[in-house]
Amino acid sequence: MTETGRLVLAGAPIGQAEDVSPRLRAALAGADVIAAEDTRRLRRLAADLGVTIGGRIVSYYDANEAQRAAELLEDLREGREVLVITDAGMPGVSDPGYRLVRLAVDAGVRVTALPGPSAVTTALAVSGLPSDRFTFEGFPPRKPGERARRLAELAREPRTMVFFEAPHRLAAALAAFAEAFGPDRQAAVCRELTKTYEEVRRGPLAELAEWAGAGVKGEITLVVAGYAGRGPVPVEDLVPEVAALEETGVPRKQAIADVAKAAGVPKRELYDAVHREPRR
Repeated sequence: MTETGRLVLAGAPIGQAEDVSPRLRAALAGADVIAAEDTRRLRRLAADLGVTIGGRIVSYYDANEAQRAAELLEDLREGREVLVITDAGMPGVSDPGYRLVRLAVDAGVRVTALPGPSAVTTALAVSGLPSDRFTFEGFPPRKPGERARRLAELAREPRTMVFFEAPHRLAAALAAFAEAFGPDRQAAVCRELTKTYEEVRRGPLAELAEWAGAGVKGEITLVVAGYAGRGPVPVEDLVPEVAALEETGVPRKQAIADVAKAAGVPKRELYDAVHREPRR
């Protein structure tokens, strides 16, 4: 019986090719199959490193992830080493990788990783915000209503929060954050981390939203301070949050449920508080 292969998740540099480890250089040269989010970027990285890739290169990105994962599992079952690499950072963290890892684990295939630079922890470290406890939330929803609901759930999250965001959506996202978390909540916009034009802009959400309105380019990681409030939240103070969600198109019943869950208050109490206010 053929021994199964090995799945290797490779952390790619988020900016400088020099951040690549000797282990990743060797893995790129020795893997039987390399599944790359962008095959052109992979070849450019290999050229920058002076590495000759001897294995087969296949594309592995969002649109073909499900089909390609099944194909790569067959390579693993046939004893091949499959290396997964994304454009930047670790596969599976807001990038393709999870489906293949799940298939490999279920099939009893060994899964390991070559750690590398991470935009999440790099941004957290330079943000100047508390880093002892944090939560990674990935990309916020694109649609305003869905985004408002998600941020309402996070409004009283006590841990520092890390997000990714596209540069052309940054201003709108920061404005939504200021609406949900309050204009004075501290945050840091980390742009082009480790690259030539790296920039970290720190300040209250409202100020950052105004700054981003002029246009921002590059890869963005956003770090937002957690909720610093203490003690139970009066349900009357939550009524405006329900109203804000309703204005985005969320039904009142759902808005009450979402806000009550996020604040940790009984839904019935918030329902009563909302209905004590004059209906709009």
